[in-house]
Amino acid sequence: MSLGPIVNETATNELARQEVTVSPVEKFREFLATRRMRLTQERETIVREIFADHEHFDSDQIVSRLTQPRRDGGRVSRATVYRTLRELEKAGLIRKVARSNDREVYEHDYGYPQHDHFICEKCSQLVEFRNEEISTVLERVSAEHGFRMKGHRLEVHGICDACARPPARRHRKLDMI
Repeated sequence: MSLGPIVNETATNELARQEVTVSPVEKFREFLATRRMRLTQERETIVREIFADHEHFDSDQIVSRLTQPRRDGGRVSRATVYRTLRELEKAGLIRKVARSNDREVYEHDYGYPQHDHFICEKCSQLVEFRNEEISTVLERVSAEHGFRMKGHRLEVHGICDACARPPARRHRKLDMI
């Protein structure tokens, strides 16, 4: 399912899913246990839906996919989706990437390598990329300042190539009236 204007495109360095020893569901179960909460069937359904494929998503997408009655007769409430997204973010399984059309956009943070984003301000396209030189520079600058870096987050805002191109044809003056 697409986010309308939000496009998930990966730059030349493919962001392959990394091997993890614990599934996202089990990782979330462990996190919830530390907070004296349990992994309900609804929460597990939400985690499985989010990690079914690697795409950027917003809360409305998950709500629309999961609030419909399921084959087993149950459904996930809107409130449960929102609460679970907050808990998944606290658990470090997902993170907010950007805002698009006043919507919070999330991505997987667990099981994927460190990467950064180009974000088109016109069409909201998100392009993921990896660049080791950026990481190297940040590590060097961190060391110079005595800072212990755990990770970084870089979002470059601008206009994508497609949006920067001039229109294919010029409008006649009469068409513009």
